[in-house]
Amino acid sequence: MKLEFQWSRLESFSALELHAIIKARETVFVVEQNCPYQETDDMDLQAWHLTVSLGGELAAYVRVVDPGIKYSEPSIGRVMTLKKFRELKIGRSLMEEAIRFTEQKFPGNGIKIGAQVYLKKFYESLGFQVVSEPYDEDGIPHVDMVRTAS
Repeated sequence: MKLEFQWSRLESFSALELHAIIKARETVFVVEQNCPYQETDDMDLQAWHLTVSLGGELAAYVRVVDPGIKYSEPSIGRVMTLKKFRELKIGRSLMEEAIRFTEQKFPGNGIKIGAQVYLKKFYESLGFQVVSEPYDEDGIPHVDMVRTAS
């Protein structure tokens, strides 16, 4: 399996690439999770976007929001793998690359995420620690988690 990782700022995407990302994010976060909310937001304008392709097709995605926008730390979010690729367990590779990039781009800052509660153990296995009580975000239980600067 040859995964292709590509980091970009929003303005670097072609219209077709951006369409594929928006469609994928809406499919996962709005339709699959039955969660009607404004999925595309202004944080996209101040974020790095990682697309993961397999055989030329978008398979997974994550964004890294610049520090000082969502949290004082940089934030990894919108972590998703499209349904047809989930059995390949791309999520770990996706997050490892997001962590590597974030630590390189913003050294000494740590990383903060708002994680869906059911994924807490997954994020703990990547070095994140829970720093909040569970809270509701768009009808889905979340917790804030932090990975301290290495």
